[in-house]
Amino acid sequence: MKRFVHVIPHVHWDREWYFSAEESRIYLVHDMEEILQVLESDPDYPHFLLDGQTVLLEDYLAVKPENRERIRRLVERGKLIIGPWYTQTDEMVVGGESIVRNLLYGLKDCREFGEPMAIGYLPDSFGQTAQLPQILNGFGIRRAVIWRGLSERHGTDRTEFYWVSDDGSKVLVLWLPLGYAIGKYLPVEETELKKRMDAYFAELDRRASTDHIVIPNGHDQMPIQRNISEVIAKLKALYPERHFFLSRYEDVFDEVEKQEHLPVVRGELLDGKYMRVHRSIYSTRMDIKAANARLESKVTHLLEPLAAIASTLGFPYEHGLMEQIWKEMLKNHAHDSIGCCCSDAVHRDILSRFANAEERANRLLAFYMRRIAEAVPSDRSRDKLVVFNTLPFERDEPIEAEVTTRWPAFELVDGDGKAIDFEVVDEREVDPGLVDRQLVHHENYDPFFRYTIHFRDRIPAMGYKAYWIRKASRMNRKAPEPVDRIETDCYRITVNDNGTLNIYDKRLKRLFPEVLRLEDTGDDGDEYDFSPLPGDAVIDSREVKATWSLRQNRHFAWADIRYRLPVPRDRESRKAKRRDGSVDVALRLTIPVSEPIIDLRIELDNRAKDHRLRLHVPTGIEADRSTADQPFGVIERPVVDEAIHVWEDEGWAERPDPIYPMLSYVGLSDERGGVAVLTDSSREYEIVGDSRDTIAVTLFRSVGVLGKEELLRRPGRPSGIKMETPDAQMLGKIRLHLALTTHPGMTKQAKVAQRAKRFLTPLCTYHKMPFNAIKLHPPAVTAPKEYSLLVQLDEDAVVSAVKRREDGRGIILRFYNPTSRETFASFHWKGPLQSVCRTRLDERPVSSLEHHRGRFSVPVKPNEVQTVSVFDRSGAD
Repeated sequence: MKRFVHVIPHVHWDREWYFSAEESRIYLVHDMEEILQVLESDPDYPHFLLDGQTVLLEDYLAVKPENRERIRRLVERGKLIIGPWYTQTDEMVVGGESIVRNLLYGLKDCREFGEPMAIGYLPDSFGQTAQLPQILNGFGIRRAVIWRGLSERHGTDRTEFYWVSDDGSKVLVLWLPLGYAIGKYLPVEETELKKRMDAYFAELDRRASTDHIVIPNGHDQMPIQRNISEVIAKLKALYPERHFFLSRYEDVFDEVEKQEHLPVVRGELLDGKYMRVHRSIYSTRMDIKAANARLESKVTHLLEPLAAIASTLGFPYEHGLMEQIWKEMLKNHAHDSIGCCCSDAVHRDILSRFANAEERANRLLAFYMRRIAEAVPSDRSRDKLVVFNTLPFERDEPIEAEVTTRWPAFELVDGDGKAIDFEVVDEREVDPGLVDRQLVHHENYDPFFRYTIHFRDRIPAMGYKAYWIRKASRMNRKAPEPVDRIETDCYRITVNDNGTLNIYDKRLKRLFPEVLRLEDTGDDGDEYDFSPLPGDAVIDSREVKATWSLRQNRHFAWADIRYRLPVPRDRESRKAKRRDGSVDVALRLTIPVSEPIIDLRIELDNRAKDHRLRLHVPTGIEADRSTADQPFGVIERPVVDEAIHVWEDEGWAERPDPIYPMLSYVGLSDERGGVAVLTDSSREYEIVGDSRDTIAVTLFRSVGVLGKEELLRRPGRPSGIKMETPDAQMLGKIRLHLALTTHPGMTKQAKVAQRAKRFLTPLCTYHKMPFNAIKLHPPAVTAPKEYSLLVQLDEDAVVSAVKRREDGRGIILRFYNPTSRETFASFHWKGPLQSVCRTRLDERPVSSLEHHRGRFSVPVKPNEVQTVSVFDRSGAD
């Protein structure tokens, strides 16, 4: 028996779920009024936990700004406990930078009111990333509260343990084995109260390592329990040998930290034994998942680095605009929102927020490119083409750019006056009003032409290079030529009659046959989980007849493949073995002639319900583990989860299928070499096939209900609630972006993480014309015709962030080590520099770094993330 029972008043507030954020806000305003009133008027009510996410304060104060001071007073007195998150984040399908920004903005908002709760509070996330201890330590957080994902397989069944990341970071964890809501609506009636508490005590006493146990007193959207003091009095009478009191998690941790020799846990927590983690939720509502992946890439790989480059040239870094973009994204990163286990109305709101955030990101990216281009002094031509590279390496590769002009021909010249050889591969007419509405205002209706050109040149690392466009008498118009097969420096590719590829790797001397096969199966599940349909037959795209065309020029090759995949129209048709529905498939492959990558854009037109479509990449590699990335690192996972053989006997809450998340890549490899799938959209994979040698990437799941009971792989009650969600059937167009790459050696040693970073960081181009739809005065600064902010000197570390510090005093450079050995991340800072220091993830300085002529190095352990602040003299803020 454990003597000390901490009853912790709290609320778990799903900002949106089967109800909208707007409906939630109405109840939030009402419940917050009660919370404030009780905390202010009841001296026996010591504190209340507001779910660890500050977005609730933002939503409330948008309606009740007059109560800001009331909240500040309660936070300062320790009665209202807030933070540290902005939203209750998902950890499995959002990127590491998103998790960092969630804490960064959450803690920033907290400090407007007082001290935040220094606990990584994630009571309902669908699984826990192995890197969470490291991320929390980067914000000075040494404690965490979690629920989902733990089982004895991790080495303990205790409710208290230390959780350690690969780099040695550690947090003390309080595990809630019965969840965050066991103390919801505690009754005063003694018989019912004792029945409930006896059941809880039997489990909590058995698992606790100390004399202290926790009863969380709260639930989803639950009002503050006004009569909790009366309940406590009844508990004291029922259990006189125990001490009951209202408490907070900080007090529990203070007691647990006195305990010596607590268990140690390592790795990600994805076991669905005692609670559901929904391993196949990573592919629900693929349109939303793809929008998130695309926007995360755009902001972290393109927008922030470009804004940082601009700031070192003297342009303002727009922190406020960046924060708006991030917060729109982070509102969608709550576990239910990005999990997409919500109503259709909520999913429409989520898509709208992503669309809003992406429009802001696109426009701000174009604005920075324009201002830099305008700041480069013009020669006798006012037309400039500027190519931007936000990777920390110089790039010598084919460049695709668009030039819009009225000239019938033009030439391209670099800053030294050297003519650049290019090919025009496409041209189309553009209405002048879209270029500059002042032209049509003055009745100038002569059309413009938009030319797509290809050329190759060296572009500086983390910088740009400017070219001048001049009128010419002729130019090289050469459309790509049709070919029977694609020949590049790396690959020989042919297309089979069914639209699959045979890829011969010239470096590995290895043939990969029938790549890009599609597999369609029935899905009898819900928005949380895939569930196979009993008696279902797999439908394979090898049965179809495809049409295709292949083209190639000296820089790129293209393959366009189309076919219709007949599938059952719905679940009933599938049971009857009818194929009365279809998925129209359009694949566009773009293959650089000199690079080992096959870029793949997929457009699907889905005209069927209740099914799952996956892309198969057979590798011929019989591996027992897959390699994928996780936040700030890499993780190896078994291709078969051994618990699959015992889950039913042990009574797991869900079957442990080896369906896993990735962020930007997954690979299979052996000593000879390997194959990896890179992604800017779908982040769900499974290794399948009789020999477990095929990477299956989920393209979409089509289901029509939020929650459903008695699934084959998830027996028992429904997850969530039973609600129809017809939009989740994913009828209509679905667009995805992936890539394939091959490499010698094992995945972790082959720098696949760097290749994925490159895939997600395209060169960007901006054509500065004498015309603009929106006018600006010329910039007050002058920019060089060619510029490089920094160069990475090592080949191992992956840069995850280049941004201006939140205080504006310098540039943040963040990087991690995805290899299996310790390395040095080395950089040559070529921009303005005063000093360099290591910082935490929250941008607080840790120690100074020596630098010599702008060069510095930082040791980085495997799966370790490091952050450096470079203090400059630009004064751009």
